[in-house]
Amino acid sequence: MTDRTPARFGRRALLLAGGGALAAAGLAQAAPAAAHAAPTGRHGSPPHRPFDLTRPATALFRAKPLHNNTVLQSFAFDDHNRRLYAVQLMAGGQQLPDEPAPVSGATRAANGDLCLTQLDPAGNETGHMFLKGFGHGVQIGVEPHRSGAYLWTEVASDNYGGTNGWGQHLGRFRFADGAVLTASDPRIRQVALIPGTDHTTVSVNVREDLLLVRYARSGVFHYALFRLSEVNRGRCRVLTDIAQPTLPGTFQGFTFSGGNLYLLTGDAYGAAGSVSPVGNTHISRVDLRTGGIVADSLIEAGADLLFREPEGMAVATPDPRRPGNLRLCWGFASTVSSTDTAKLASVYYQDQRG
Repeated sequence: MTDRTPARFGRRALLLAGGGALAAAGLAQAAPAAAHAAPTGRHGSPPHRPFDLTRPATALFRAKPLHNNTVLQSFAFDDHNRRLYAVQLMAGGQQLPDEPAPVSGATRAANGDLCLTQLDPAGNETGHMFLKGFGHGVQIGVEPHRSGAYLWTEVASDNYGGTNGWGQHLGRFRFADGAVLTASDPRIRQVALIPGTDHTTVSVNVREDLLLVRYARSGVFHYALFRLSEVNRGRCRVLTDIAQPTLPGTFQGFTFSGGNLYLLTGDAYGAAGSVSPVGNTHISRVDLRTGGIVADSLIEAGADLLFREPEGMAVATPDPRRPGNLRLCWGFASTVSSTDTAKLASVYYQDQRG
């Protein structure tokens, strides 16, 4: 997955409410952030200490098939219900009930059609959805509930005449196994928190009641932090907003925890200087108050995977009763074999104990 900003940008309504209004009509745009505001967790809890990027990594699962055989794009955890959600571009050759004929992979990518797979902690599929006209799946978030989960994704895809669609808004919807959603489906709440932006993606931190939006404006990527509970009530108050720093390689995903932003970069073996068995996968830690990189580490986990393209990040809380014990997780897409290029998904993590 490589996202590059287009030469022009769409301008959208500030807040769109499908499937139930988030707020009354006429909601004002997001309030500006206080300079270098320090984010805090739920009930004002202090920021969590940062992950040590030099710690050894462990495989949560390796080389597992998703519902489609395309590259893993990103993933997120529902710690309450012990599920993981992974998103990928829809594979070519599939025909959904509302389609007159099978659709090619190139058309799926241009339209922003995604496949969402629900997995158990061992990486076994437990359900799926199809999301038509959503985007590229750059990063997703999950908001757990007792009887299921709400997904946060990009939505309202626009390809600007190119080969890939990119989401213009955020969308929140309930997971429903086997369902097909289009971007205009009333079950989706569409939210445009920052007007005049593009390439909008999201990461959710339920533990700290925070939502982080990655967006582009005039070709420059930024990260804007919001209180999750406020966004769900229709309030758009920016806690902090930073520009994306210069990265060591191709952007592949992000997550955040305790006032720190974690960025995944790198390429598949054989691309852009990534050579087996080390590759060029890096994780960078960024201070959300200043926007500066404060740590960076070459990631050698999964070195024996074929193809090995880094894809997606998330923070997991394996035991919700111990919220201080966290895992920094990242994914790799791999191939079945040197002759079978169908893609598989792996997730690795580093532990942090509170």
